[in-house]
Amino acid sequence: MISRFHFPGRLSAAGEIELPEALAHHAVRVLRLRDGEPIVLFDGEGNEADATLSVRGKSVHARLDPPRAVDRESPLAVVLVQALASGDKMDWVVQKAVELGVTAIQPVQAERSVLKLAGERAERRQAHWQQVAVSACEQCGRNRIPEVRALQPLAHWLAAHRGAFSYVLAPGGAAGFAHEARPAEVVHLLVGPEGGWSDHELAAFDAAGCRRVGLGPRILRTETAGLAALAALQARWGDF
Repeated sequence: MISRFHFPGRLSAAGEIELPEALAHHAVRVLRLRDGEPIVLFDGEGNEADATLSVRGKSVHARLDPPRAVDRESPLAVVLVQALASGDKMDWVVQKAVELGVTAIQPVQAERSVLKLAGERAERRQAHWQQVAVSACEQCGRNRIPEVRALQPLAHWLAAHRGAFSYVLAPGGAAGFAHEARPAEVVHLLVGPEGGWSDHELAAFDAAGCRRVGLGPRILRTETAGLAALAALQARWGDF
């Protein structure tokens, strides 16, 4: 399988380009790619190009074929509004959500979130999750990188999105999406933390016009629920 790499710049023409240090290190030192091996570069703006690796001492270049616009995005735009989860669960959610075609990921601080983040620590985690999204695009073939947005308190997000088309995974909701009408706008999918949503949060969702939906008789973990719902949405209205 030919290795794919995100190039942090627009790919606009054939020719030779020098690879950034981090990209070059990953290709040559981590993956052990050699001079003359084929690779694919993509710029995150919808363009990709076949290329040949050129290793000259400490300098690593790529000889590009003409770039092409390749669209592998879902016709359904879904923003995953994920309550903070502990450990490496957020990494898993970001990685798999990107593979499942999510448009963007909005972390929110919920009342029962075990993980608490603020300030520089929150900014570092956001940057880390954004890199997880980049790596997932390299693996799954997407040429546009979903944005991992800055962490917000759930109440702030709700205040800014009152009236938006939103599904919230919660008890007492409709059974899945089978009887839902196709949305004509961006879908916001809200997923709770390990301890679930509080009664106060559920009341706030109802007041904001969010649609409650359930995913069957079994209780799914936070790192499973959103991904299962994304897959169901893609099967219903996306590209599955």
